[in-house]
Amino acid sequence: MDFSRDFLALSVRKGVLRFGEFKTKAGRLSPYFFNTALFDDGSSFGELCGYYAQAIEASGIGFDMLFGPAYKGIPLVAGTSMQLAAAGRNTPFCFNRKEAKDHGEGGTLVGAPLKGRVLILDDVISAGTSVRESVEIIRGQGAEVAGVLIALDRMERGTGALSAVQEVQAQFDVPVVAVANLRDLMAFIADSPELATHLPAVQRYRDTYGV
Repeated sequence: MDFSRDFLALSVRKGVLRFGEFKTKAGRLSPYFFNTALFDDGSSFGELCGYYAQAIEASGIGFDMLFGPAYKGIPLVAGTSMQLAAAGRNTPFCFNRKEAKDHGEGGTLVGAPLKGRVLILDDVISAGTSVRESVEIIRGQGAEVAGVLIALDRMERGTGALSAVQEVQAQFDVPVVAVANLRDLMAFIADSPELATHLPAVQRYRDTYGV
């Protein structure tokens, strides 16, 4: 999809997506590194949220509101809801605090009340911890989890035969969609004269760890 390719081009321009040799938390040597924290200015972050909004519309997932797990999900739900509103779909959003607040409105939730079908927005799924916590929060409020949207699906095995994304889908029976996945990334690299030299390393990594 065009927005997937545009998102990957933005990621390379901002240094969010880099190529070389990087050690992952799992101890694997990955030929690429992806760090959404480097979308660190208004222009690039607004563009990122625009791609989230396009991915939501393309997914066909029915939802009533957005939820962002602390901390990276907080600006994502705010920015994406603004992009959806600009496209004519005004969408409530909510996020959680890591620590409960004991004054003012109190509690751990900020924003619109959690109700109806709730779409979770996060940057990536590695261990799936923040998704599990989000599902507990949403269901604890009597709302329904509509699905999960992330920036990049690495499509690689976790500790077992499934990827982290597949584990989340299986455990909670909800769709997980990504703005781009490893297939999109490989097609993007193959079409780029500057990046094509990295394709064999990415292919080897996928052959070894891919799902």
